[in-house]
Amino acid sequence: MEKPAFFVSDLHFGLQLPEQEDKLERKFVRFLEYALENAESLYILGDLFDYWFEYRRVIQKGYFRTFTALQNLTEKNISVHYLIGNHDFMHRDFFTKTIGVRIYENPIEVILDGKKFYLGHGDGLIKNDTGYKILKKVLRNKTIQNLYSLIHPDFGIWLASSSSKTSRGYTSSKNYGEDDSLYLTAKTLIENGFDYVLFGHSHNKKFIQYKNGYYINLGTWLEKPCYGKYFNNKFEILDWEPNE
Repeated sequence: MEKPAFFVSDLHFGLQLPEQEDKLERKFVRFLEYALENAESLYILGDLFDYWFEYRRVIQKGYFRTFTALQNLTEKNISVHYLIGNHDFMHRDFFTKTIGVRIYENPIEVILDGKKFYLGHGDGLIKNDTGYKILKKVLRNKTIQNLYSLIHPDFGIWLASSSSKTSRGYTSSKNYGEDDSLYLTAKTLIENGFDYVLFGHSHNKKFIQYKNGYYINLGTWLEKPCYGKYFNNKFEILDWEPNE
């Protein structure tokens, strides 16, 4: 690796009031501009938007600056990877064909400088979260998604937005138990040979060494923007505080 790999998660664009949204997006765009000069790759670990439902010919308005900044990265041959989260209701080909971002529906394994990484959003990986696992199968069902796409975009996106708020409230209030969390999943993966396990989803920033590996949760930009940086066999979580 000649330059670092960057990692972010859980920005939830579309959740806040317009003034807050504008401030958050400007921070993220400045981060993408920084990545343009300083990163080799960027991994987005889900929930860039608080809801995303992409119709065949319609996407929700706004965030043009973000899309442009992401496209600037891919046009400079900086690979951008998006692991969809529980608020990503449906992606078609806008990110892949228009922006050049690679989309993944499931966790991925990557090798960076000889180290084995397991990357995922984190949804559906907690053993006692049966209700969400059932809901996820329904939401990711292609037939159901295609039927939903027949709804007029104004109503469909409103409904997706309402559902996302319910999902976010459920996730933030649910007690998964000390012994049955994303950390437990990460420990098992580390025992199976992974050097780094990265998740988002829970909005709880973590950096924990376990045996010969590390469990990392990137938290959320809704509280304090930060990003992961991996370079020269060193991983860091760094706050992102651009000049206002």
